[in-house]
Amino acid sequence: MKKRFFGALFAGLFCISPLFAQYKSTIKNETILFNNLDQLLPLENLDQLRIAVVVPNAAKYTMFTEQLTRYANTKIFDFNKFDEDIKYYNTIIVAGKEDDLDADCLAQLKQAVLNNKKVILCHFFENEKSKKSLSEHPQSDLIELLAPFSEIGQRQMAMSIFGGIPITAGHVKTTQTRLQYGAASSSNLNLTKLTKKIDAIAQEAIDKQATPGAVVMIVKDGQVLLEKSYGFHTYSKDIPTKTTDIFDLASVSKIAGTTPVIMRLTERNIINLDSTMGHYLWQAKYTNKKDIKLRSVMLHEAGFTPFIPFYKYLKVGDVVSARDDNHQVKMADNSYILNNYYRDVMWPEMLKSPVKPTGNYVYSDISMYVMKEVAEHQTAEPLQDYVQENFYRPLGMTRAGYLPRERFAKDEIVPTEQDTSFRKTLLEGYVHDQGAAMAGGIAGHAGLFATANDLAIYGQLLLNRGEYGGERYFKTETVDLFTSRQSTSSRRGLGFDRWDPNPNNEYPSKLANNSVFGHTGYTGTCIWIDPQNQLIYIFLSNRVHPQVSTRLLDLNIRSRIQDAIYETINESQK
Repeated sequence: MKKRFFGALFAGLFCISPLFAQYKSTIKNETILFNNLDQLLPLENLDQLRIAVVVPNAAKYTMFTEQLTRYANTKIFDFNKFDEDIKYYNTIIVAGKEDDLDADCLAQLKQAVLNNKKVILCHFFENEKSKKSLSEHPQSDLIELLAPFSEIGQRQMAMSIFGGIPITAGHVKTTQTRLQYGAASSSNLNLTKLTKKIDAIAQEAIDKQATPGAVVMIVKDGQVLLEKSYGFHTYSKDIPTKTTDIFDLASVSKIAGTTPVIMRLTERNIINLDSTMGHYLWQAKYTNKKDIKLRSVMLHEAGFTPFIPFYKYLKVGDVVSARDDNHQVKMADNSYILNNYYRDVMWPEMLKSPVKPTGNYVYSDISMYVMKEVAEHQTAEPLQDYVQENFYRPLGMTRAGYLPRERFAKDEIVPTEQDTSFRKTLLEGYVHDQGAAMAGGIAGHAGLFATANDLAIYGQLLLNRGEYGGERYFKTETVDLFTSRQSTSSRRGLGFDRWDPNPNNEYPSKLANNSVFGHTGYTGTCIWIDPQNQLIYIFLSNRVHPQVSTRLLDLNIRSRIQDAIYETINESQK
């Protein structure tokens, strides 16, 4: 009876978009594929691949190697004795022209095959005379790709390897399985006009010091139509913003970090959203939160207090400027907090905080602190490790993750606030949110850093309703459940924010529709996913630099860019 009731409620009240993603590649791909042994291409299971790329001259193959890095981590080597260089890699991509791919090179490749490596030979030709296979097709044990030696040819070859563009020339065909780049020329949208609009809005934000810099990315029908950086890391203008820069996502962490873990655990029946906090968390069993259902927590309807300013309760000696035995948790450069402060102080404080009756919408970060605890108790694994192993690495989100300073150079990460009161330093690669910082940089509601490209991959996974790169990560019904409206008292999905039906709010854009879901972040970030238009819009900035400011909100920068996108789409449909 209960299943029948909720099924009727689910179908009758809440709008679920049954739209599947549609890759609409209209680019003529000149790449030809020979010998797709074991159907290796497009590459799958990226987390299991250690990819070496061997080219005769890195400068001449920049377009090829840079395009490869949009999909996976790679290591580049030159042709000098590469057999030894590639020893610890299981997937070898060798690129060159006919003169480069001589008998010695081909012999080393065949040796690599004998050494149980997957070998992909990328042969670039400069004229029709050299447009031929080098690998003794069809008896070859090498996979060979053939493409023109040009910037477009290099990009298409790289995209062909990873399924960013389907191979349609020749006898061996493939399909698109991942994002496609450099596809703007094939779009029916007036991208020149749109780009000018976005440029003007972004420049206004910078000129009026709403943010020192930003990155905007637009994906439609699986094609990246715009990916552009603006401004600088700071107002000193020392480091220009790049599209590969890593940003503090703030509350976008909720939907790109914690929520996918809860989605996975829910569909595998490891957790039940209608079970209670007390059921999963021993420390909650004897508190005023023991009977609160996880579904209410995910909807921000658990009655939690909106915010607890933990940093205001620090005592002398809790935070020091140099690491010692009792202060091992790093919150920023020259800022360390007492060991186990989250476990001994913050989490107990949250558990004993007052609650109001459930059912009313009150946005609270405590919700995702709770869901992180539930997830880690059920998986027996730290959240940051679980998302890397199960999502980011296999998806190819190569720069996404928590604690980015442990993996990337400081100048690759956009700084946030010049913290003058708490950590007393410029925050460079350390989470802006104070509570997340005190919890060691990893929290359910904040702490995730990523590039626009990382978020675009995640967004396309959701547009595809759980599938990306030839692999399925979620059941379609799981994505539909979490991203659709699931509350009678708010616009919210489970973890996800959504389009606001109140036209006066014009949220997230005055032209958005009821299929739109995503989230914003306090640092000046957002991702909005639109199944109806097969659209992903990403805006990343550091609007809290040098101090927190409301100018980005006052100028309505994020929504105005989104408005411009919809205006362009609507114009193309007239």
